[in-house]
Amino acid sequence: MSAPEQPQIYLITPPVFELSVFPGQLNAVLEAHDVACIRLALATREEDRMSRAADACREVAHAHDVALVLNDHVSLAERLGLDGVHLSDAAKSVRDARKALGPDAIVGSFCSTSRHDGMTAGEAGADYIAFGPLTGMADEATAEDDLFAWWSEMIEVPVVAEGGLTLDTVKRLAPITDFFGVGEEIWGDDDPAAALARLMDPIG
Repeated sequence: MSAPEQPQIYLITPPVFELSVFPGQLNAVLEAHDVACIRLALATREEDRMSRAADACREVAHAHDVALVLNDHVSLAERLGLDGVHLSDAAKSVRDARKALGPDAIVGSFCSTSRHDGMTAGEAGADYIAFGPLTGMADEATAEDDLFAWWSEMIEVPVVAEGGLTLDTVKRLAPITDFFGVGEEIWGDDDPAAALARLMDPIG
């Protein structure tokens, strides 16, 4: 994913969803919004459930010409014909994932709040890195605005801001991030597409 001029939407699926319901919700969101990428971020590690969910989401995503990446499971992403993988272990697996999936696949890396991990992931071949959470518990480290400001000024690898997005964080981070990772902020709403519109209102 290349860095856009204005932040784009990077959708993150719920950790658990009904196959009879979620693809319709996803389709409605994609009908209403321009989305750059979708991450299938299931809590389960059962390959059968992951495969069925991936098949359903891929059909919807590709109908809208949107890439679909899978959390962590490199071999399954390749086997299912997905567009890439999102790695949650900072920079540790990026090089191996790139080697396994080839130069055209999307390889992303979640780097929490670490500049070092982000730079290492980028050097190892990540197409994007993600920082977060943006809001959290009192004892939890959060990705501060100055991290995104520094990254956008110094590093060319696109960056995703994710984890507890609010109207205020969207407004503040819009000038200094490439993508907003949106997930739990909208899926609990009766109308996720409308919830996404409200959340992204600061950037039009």
